[in-house]
Amino acid sequence: MVAIIDYDAGNIKSVEKALLFLGEDAVVTRDRDRILMADRIILPGVGSFGEAMKRIRGYGLEDVIKEAVDEKIPFLGICLGLQLLFEKSEESEGISGLGVLDGEIVRIPPKEGLKVPQIGWNSLSYPNKGKLFEGISENAYVYFVHSYYLRAKDDSIVTATTEYGEQLHVAVEKDNVFACQFHPEKSSDIGLHILKNFIHILKEGK
Repeated sequence: MVAIIDYDAGNIKSVEKALLFLGEDAVVTRDRDRILMADRIILPGVGSFGEAMKRIRGYGLEDVIKEAVDEKIPFLGICLGLQLLFEKSEESEGISGLGVLDGEIVRIPPKEGLKVPQIGWNSLSYPNKGKLFEGISENAYVYFVHSYYLRAKDDSIVTATTEYGEQLHVAVEKDNVFACQFHPEKSSDIGLHILKNFIHILKEGK
């Protein structure tokens, strides 16, 4: 079973739909026991870093997420779900993130001819090609919607980057924690392949 953490994030239904399309048993929940009993967990998200952390804490989910990570349950953050795993964001000064991974979230710098937010398709490069990208070629295109991006403290966890004014960290992998800034659930066949890779990794580990 895949538990999709429910903290009123905007893209929950599209993530659930993609998993059901792949034949997975998916449940949208904020129940501690159901989350911790899951074979795999997804933290989705669109919107404001500060508001998302407020909801996560309001629903008592911060400790649940950290417990799940500590128990080595495979975990995937998507879009804002990636950002929340890190320490802080320029979007919401003074509000700490989950701090599961080391790094900060910064605004895409303004440049002439560059639209912020980045909305649309962009290609990936793999500085340390992780398990999510097995069987996916260099320069594969995926779908982004974001104004802020990750600056990871440890480059060795960065599994994918994209060019948008400068090189952006857009996917990470460390132990049982995976995350991507783009939306695999909206990235056509490539995105489904990424989700399949995530699911396949977990099944092998059972």
